[in-house]
Amino acid sequence: MKVGQGKLPPGPKLRLDRILFNRGGPGEQLKILPAAARDYGPVVGFRFRKRIALVLLDDPAHIRYVLRTNNRNYLKSNQYELVKLVVGDGLIASEGDFWRRQRRLVQPAFHRRRIAGLVSLMAAETERTLARWSDSSWGQGEPFDIVQEMTDLTLRIISKTLFGPAADRHLERISDALSVLDRHLDRKTATFISLPQWAPTPANLRYRRALADLHGVIHEAIDEHKRSGQRGDDLLSMLLEARDERTGEGMDDKEMRDETMTLLFAGHETTTVALSWTWWLLGTHPEAESRLHEELDGVLADRLPSFEDLPDLPYTRMVFQEAMRLYPPAWVMSRRPLKDDEVGGYRIPAGSTVLISPYVTHRNPRYWDSPEVFDPERFLLQRSAGRPEFAYLPFGGGPRKCIGDHFAMTEGVLILATIAQRYHLLPVPEHPVEPQPLLTLKPKRGILVSLQKRGSQRV
Repeated sequence: MKVGQGKLPPGPKLRLDRILFNRGGPGEQLKILPAAARDYGPVVGFRFRKRIALVLLDDPAHIRYVLRTNNRNYLKSNQYELVKLVVGDGLIASEGDFWRRQRRLVQPAFHRRRIAGLVSLMAAETERTLARWSDSSWGQGEPFDIVQEMTDLTLRIISKTLFGPAADRHLERISDALSVLDRHLDRKTATFISLPQWAPTPANLRYRRALADLHGVIHEAIDEHKRSGQRGDDLLSMLLEARDERTGEGMDDKEMRDETMTLLFAGHETTTVALSWTWWLLGTHPEAESRLHEELDGVLADRLPSFEDLPDLPYTRMVFQEAMRLYPPAWVMSRRPLKDDEVGGYRIPAGSTVLISPYVTHRNPRYWDSPEVFDPERFLLQRSAGRPEFAYLPFGGGPRKCIGDHFAMTEGVLILATIAQRYHLLPVPEHPVEPQPLLTLKPKRGILVSLQKRGSQRV
């Protein structure tokens, strides 16, 4: 039997908008997709007007095939057009030979030695956050939104990583612009039908002004670097110096701007979401928090963590990993096959949308015992043995795996260790917390917490 002539995958008949745009209510996708995988198996076809429009994959072998083995047959789906509104032709959204060239140019910026050199910056910025908390009413227990605080912290880290010391004078503009752009994309994601981008609506006008302002900041930084002729340790300096080993060419200003936009946008959003869910899970699981504190006290005592400490903080890392298993920031990714393909014995029509959802696969009971339970020790080596590689993919997989995965893991563990040394973060009981599947898996109403200093009895 030739590829493209096999049977179509089984699946429910559902309105497409309920899957793509939560039309059945907030979080509808987080109910429909796991239920479909449970009821129909590892390859699920969603029909729209009697045709397969969406295919959900929930088997690590099938996911590996699409993301790695046959990745050249699968482009990013049309849903990434939304992301291009912000990042242009940056790594998240570009394709083909151009993407491969850009990946080669950007990759050295995330070398292990480079990340090790950034740990002191991550720790120092976290210390600044703690000092501000201590001097505010939050230090006396007044509730605040930890999502917003993690947003501010991770944005400062990625901005200084990109621009160096000059980031301080741009931070307010960067923060204001990214906040507008983030809300704009979330509205677009959650809206089934919206006016085109060129329409002069108030939301579209705010988006254009914010995008122009952020472009302005980046181009100012590029021009300053070029005029000075000096190169620092910041990522922008590295991008300016990057040359394609095959052609000797570097990036032009637009390419550099788009990659900088990508690193700004992706470099704080996903880590913010992951850390926010981590604090909520620790706050609602005191036994795991106690185990974390035991490790931090034994390894660090009262000093700041360093890069060399990371191998000695395995439980801290597992807490962060487990939070991303239950609430992966990039909760779904989609691909579009160029040609008909066959996966798991089923035909995948060209032009359909293939969904791979870490949120779904991370809850597959074939690979995860008691998948709804928060259990960091499931990442111990002895318990991970035999678990397929693509059963856990918070950063994606294959050639297009997130280029900043090691940066994000290092940042997450360092921030978690530094804050947890000082405080319990206690969720406000009466504040409802639920995931909202937009571009990332955000807490719908934020997460209100109150601070309690370590050493006092947790209440």
